[in-house]
Amino acid sequence: MIKVITYGTYDLLHHGHIRLLERAKALGDYLIVGVTADDFDKTRGKINVQQSLEERIAAVQATGIADKVIVEEYEGQKIDDVRKYGVDIFTVGSDWIGYFDYLNEYCKVVYLPRTEGVSSSEIRAERSSLKLGMVGYSPFLEKFYNESKYVNAVDVIGICVPYDGVLHDLKDDLTVYNTDYDKLLDDVDAVYIHSHPKQHFEQCKYALERGKHVLCESPLAMSKLECEKLFELARINGVTVMEANRTAYITAYERMLLLLKSGKIGKVVSVDATCTSLSLSTNTNWGSLESWGPTTMLPVFQILGTEYQDLRIFSMMSDDDKQDLFTKIDLTFSSATASIKVGTGVKSEGELIISGTKGYVFVPAPWWKTDYFELRYENPSDNKRFFYQVNGEGIRYELVALANAIREGNADFYISREITASIAGVMNEFETFKDRKRELL
Repeated sequence: MIKVITYGTYDLLHHGHIRLLERAKALGDYLIVGVTADDFDKTRGKINVQQSLEERIAAVQATGIADKVIVEEYEGQKIDDVRKYGVDIFTVGSDWIGYFDYLNEYCKVVYLPRTEGVSSSEIRAERSSLKLGMVGYSPFLEKFYNESKYVNAVDVIGICVPYDGVLHDLKDDLTVYNTDYDKLLDDVDAVYIHSHPKQHFEQCKYALERGKHVLCESPLAMSKLECEKLFELARINGVTVMEANRTAYITAYERMLLLLKSGKIGKVVSVDATCTSLSLSTNTNWGSLESWGPTTMLPVFQILGTEYQDLRIFSMMSDDDKQDLFTKIDLTFSSATASIKVGTGVKSEGELIISGTKGYVFVPAPWWKTDYFELRYENPSDNKRFFYQVNGEGIRYELVALANAIREGNADFYISREITASIAGVMNEFETFKDRKRELL
């Protein structure tokens, strides 16, 4: 019996895939098909896969061509599979010519001509090409735009600067709408908002009223009530509103949450998150909590829930008493505690530590865009390290999530609306705290 093996993503299975599988099967008597896992696809730059692993496996099985379907999960697995299954022929499309020649040491390598005129990327682009406009003045918008080029589901076409701001090189690549928000909304399907947090609500509200999808940098608004109004507007107008807290979309962070839910460190009793950056102190319009608060609150609420019983704030204000240079917030839950520390005028180690009854999770700085974390225990020999490649600080994955949310209607898959509202609620409590502090001076 001649055994043949081939691999692919098989996203949105089309006749080109089927034809390739048929020709692979014709090379021998028994065909093994490896379907790449989501995480492995991300490491290869395929971040716009629209179907889950289970759906892609089912589609391959439904063709009736494969005798066995396996999952490809790691670099170097092809050699292991060839040995494990006694494979005689490895085959793949001709666009990979030469790339897998190293497998000739273990089996015969055959490159098959691909079917012309069809690809999953083209199908994805046709199905979900989204015209996106950017709103704001932050230099971060330049990074966002550059990362958007890796996602074929999204096409960023222009930027609206509500007031004098920094455009850098964006003006050379995009249509600049200056302060004409209406004109931008006329030309796009969705907007990404990265302006001052106190402007988010009105900008989101107006876009939703115009029937446009919204991806807004966290916090979505500055109070729970405002968040609820935006959620209701999105429902009424049949559009999506989603919080852009990119840490939530990073693979390592996702996997860490799943391990915690499985009880790997026992019951979680404490979450401590720190984010500081002195470079942000030059932006006099943004306080520390406005800059970093939503990022540090994300793991607290995702791990411990949103029903805290007490909240206490310490803050060091600027000389003019307008912005907080450092803020520490302690939250007490029924059987756990959390502490967040943020600073644009104070420097500290930007780490995340989650303490449990059996061990703890350590995520080194900068934890908010991590590709690595550790589970640590009383016995150091039990410690485990986890590595997951990350590209684009989560921005690419965030954009794919937006496209999927618009198509599938699952905007709160990564960040629940309850958490989005709770982050806004803490921001509101901090504004009240600042007002009271000023009254005492």
